[in-house]
Amino acid sequence: MRLVVEARGVHKHFGALHVLKGVDLSVAERELVFVIGPSGSGKSTLLRCLNRLEQPSSGSVVVDGVDILDPRTDINRARQRIGMVFQSFNLYPHMTALGNVALALRKVAGKSRAQADELGRAALARVGLADRAGHKPGELSGGQQQRVAIARAIALEPRVMLFDEPTSALDPELVGSVLGVMRNLRESGMAMVVVSHEMGFARNAADRVVFMDHGVIVEEGTPAAIFESPRQERTRAFIGQIQRH
Repeated sequence: MRLVVEARGVHKHFGALHVLKGVDLSVAERELVFVIGPSGSGKSTLLRCLNRLEQPSSGSVVVDGVDILDPRTDINRARQRIGMVFQSFNLYPHMTALGNVALALRKVAGKSRAQADELGRAALARVGLADRAGHKPGELSGGQQQRVAIARAIALEPRVMLFDEPTSALDPELVGSVLGVMRNLRESGMAMVVVSHEMGFARNAADRVVFMDHGVIVEEGTPAAIFESPRQERTRAFIGQIQRH
């Protein structure tokens, strides 16, 4: 299986705080890897190191064959390969849904306005929002805004999508529409790394679940292995805690 992401020995210090302590993570083509763990375990920092929003203190990160920590790498070009969706939607409020998606295609991918609009409409259709292309973010629900953010990322045809708590800012009844889009992406063969508290989604959709605590990967395995028969005491304690909620 060809690896799309290969992170080795990733450390991250914020001053005296040692947030990532030598993390190894690989993601194969078409694989959905779910990262779980308590708050402050380093999950979001790991995602941000994978596309160099945070510069790792040491270690290596290779995405689609490109060493993204090499100073000679054009990071803006490399980031086209790595879509990222945050818990806050980060949409431009004065632009329509299509405008938000097309802007990245013009600025990052160098498409003409006509090309960008065409690809933008196709991306909005993929997330079920073809009929909302002319709406501004303020006229959309939170779930629709998050789907626009996903459309903006997938329009650039990345090799891997990173999701950092994509549903945590949404009302519960809107979560399903975003998870549905993520499920469709998964079925279309997109490699994905998801940090989320949506454990039902992890159980049903993930190929592999990674449990992090205190900046290290404690255990990883299939959803069945991690949720039903975790080997490590720390994993058992965490799973026990979330199953009580």
